[in-house]
Amino acid sequence: MGEILVGTCSWTDRALVGSGWYPAGRRDAEGRLRHYAERFPVVEVDSSYYALPSERNSLLWAERTPDGFVFDVKAFSLLTGHPTRPAVMPDGLPPEHRDPAVLDAVWARFAAGVEPLRGAGRLGSVLFQFPPWFRPGERAETFLAECAERTRGWPVAVEFRHPSWWEPGRAEATSALLARHGMAAVAVDMTQTLPSSVPPVTPVTSPRLSVVRFHGRSTAWGTGSKEDRFRHVYGEDELAEWLPRVRRLAERTEQVHVLFNNCCGDAAVRAAETMTRLLDGGPTAVPRLPRARSAPASPPSPGPRPTPARSSSSSRSRGAAG
Repeated sequence: MGEILVGTCSWTDRALVGSGWYPAGRRDAEGRLRHYAERFPVVEVDSSYYALPSERNSLLWAERTPDGFVFDVKAFSLLTGHPTRPAVMPDGLPPEHRDPAVLDAVWARFAAGVEPLRGAGRLGSVLFQFPPWFRPGERAETFLAECAERTRGWPVAVEFRHPSWWEPGRAEATSALLARHGMAAVAVDMTQTLPSSVPPVTPVTSPRLSVVRFHGRSTAWGTGSKEDRFRHVYGEDELAEWLPRVRRLAERTEQVHVLFNNCCGDAAVRAAETMTRLLDGGPTAVPRLPRARSAPASPPSPGPRPTPARSSSSSRSRGAAG
């Protein structure tokens, strides 16, 4: 049985910081991360989607977290074909993902930015969340192959946001494509009432890692403001639906990351706490300190693997230097 790590898709989201979840005396950059890492063993860094990660921040993150804590780093927007603001591009380069020279330069900066996490054994995965217009086809497969080549030796997870990737009749080919590149498929929980809704399938495409991201079940997904899209408080019954799915994933992979992206106030951390308790099978969940174990990745190894705030199979969230 693999480990189940529960966390959230950021620890620095403005709504979370303003919610009061962080206690007095631990609201600075260092205090927030240390407080979070005492309660969960994994967090997703979403700031790396909006701006290239820095080596300094990665070093600080590794220093401020216990052995075994891991970071899932979201790929920079340009690397997944999303629109990118010129202001965040390095060296005045144009935000053009089809320009090979631009891609080479951006990939080099991104790799340097996450290297301290890899070196410290703290890189849980690099998440490639592709845009809704990234559909199955030859062009998409070529793009995935190029990503796989550039990330050789990294733990990589892929989330598709166009539902056709996982529709009946296509899902098997999608699984085979990701497995061929050694990429972990990301399962999602979201509302199922929209044409853009991605079905809650749970394919296993890597023996090392599976990822489940909970986006909330707002019907404003894709149309409303950020707050509208992610405003959802998960009930225990909604989380309980996922218990058998998550446990089956853990039976087939070394590690499962369960991450909550319903980032309104403290909704994500509360959902992560509830999921941990449900996975533990008891009325309360007592966080346990991490222990060092080898992480689920090809050499160069991402290093130790966590254990805090996990389920009994093992269990344990958005993120700058704080």
